[in-house]
Amino acid sequence: MSSTPAASVLFVCVHNAGRSQMAAGFLSHLAGDRVEVRSAGSLPADQVNPAAVEAMKEVGVDISAQQPKVLTTEAVQASDYVVTMGCGDVCPVFPGKKYLDWTLEDPAGKGVESVRPIRDEIKNRIEALIAEIDAKQEA
Repeated sequence: MSSTPAASVLFVCVHNAGRSQMAAGFLSHLAGDRVEVRSAGSLPADQVNPAAVEAMKEVGVDISAQQPKVLTTEAVQASDYVVTMGCGDVCPVFPGKKYLDWTLEDPAGKGVESVRPIRDEIKNRIEALIAEIDAKQEA
């Protein structure tokens, strides 16, 4: 098997502290090195949302070492898929990229009980994304 990833995916939300971090964590966990994973925010927070970290830990995914990162044009250009989660018009658009806009509740300021359903929805979408990437590789 080739050591080159099948695809690269960038997850973008405003603060890069909750949804995009959970999505990146799931994709890295479930796809391993088959997919290159990035996440960023248009206005990154100081730290990853502690409730998101806790909710992910409950399902065996550790995102505690992650730091919110600022969205760069280079990150978008280097990605095959750009998954936006409420970043609005601040995400740069380039031809040839696949853009997905996932409408998900923002976990900011919520406790772990409220973050769990968001986490579970993200996992479902990540599993579907992996299936799409795998199907393209087999085509």
